[in-house]
Formats: sequence, C-alpha cells, structure tokens
Amino acid sequence: MKVLLDESGIKKSTMRISYEIIEKNKDIKNIVLVGIKKRGDVLATRIQKNIFELEKVMLPLETLDVTFYRDDQKDRNFSKAIESTNFETDLNNKTVIIVDDVLYTGRTIRAALEAILINSRPSKIQLACLIDRGHRELPIRGDFIGKNIPTSSDEQIQVFLNEIDNKEGVEIL
Repeated sequence: MKVLLDESGIKKSTMRISYEIIEKNKDIKNIVLVGIKKRGDVLATRIQKNIFELEKVMLPLETLDVTFYRDDQKDRNFSKAIESTNFETDLNNKTVIIVDDVLYTGRTIRAALEAILINSRPSKIQLACLIDRGHRELPIRGDFIGKNIPTSSDEQIQVFLNEIDNKEGVEIL
C-alpha cells in the first residue's frame, strides 16, 4: 500500500478541477454536475462548493447510480434503471459534467452516458475524475483530471473520502 494523495492533495486536485471547469466553460450557469455514486457524488459536491466560492453560482447537482446500465452486469434491468434516473434538473441543452473518483476501463462512464442520454439531450457532456489510472477499454477520456497515475492492471486504486470512509486519501494496493 502506497499513499498517492493525502487530504491536502485531494483538496488541491478538486480545486484545480474546479478552476479548469470555470476556464473551459464560458457559460458557467449552463452547467449541471452529475456525480456517480458512491464517491463521484461526494467529489461533485466538493466541486459545486468550490465553484460557488469562486463564482457565486450554485450549480445544480444530480446523483447517478449506474448499476443497471453497466454492460458487465449479467442481470441488466433497464425498466428499473429508467425509473431510477429521473433527474430533478432538466439536462436538455445543458453542459453536463460527469464526476467520478477513478477513471479506469471507461465502462462506468459509458454506463453514465447511457443513463443520461436515455431521457435527455445535453448540448455537451464533459468528464471530471480525481484519478486517471489508464487501461481504457473504451475510447473515453477525461476533460478534467486531478492526477494521472500509471498503474499495472493487477494494481488497485482506492479512494477514501471523509464523508464515506472517515478518512481521506488515495492509495495504490
């Protein structure tokens, strides 16, 4: 086990991602953050707070469970998935920023894209991830990355966030 980011490193990374989101998107009021459960939603909340502190704009925030949209699940129940992805915010013609903790094969993000596009047509979809560890199986790349960490396929990245784990850090196992 090796610590890759401590609490300070995670805070700096999420702040940098927040600044990059502001720089890349001229119409900040047209953005909707979509955090992927279980840690992406926590990171999205932190980014939302950072952007509010910087721009005095409270971005809408949605949470997404992609379980039923994954292509690597044997029992895919789309009727249940469609029922569970009723967003409170209208995503049509918005810039949607998907937020997740670790970008690896791209399959979680593919599932998130499917969940979002079933009922809405955003003008643009961007991706923010705390960690990009490589090994993509799909042509998906992050727009805003906290830290690139090259890994071997037998290594694991574990993100710990205070809100869930009562500790903060990123470790490689």
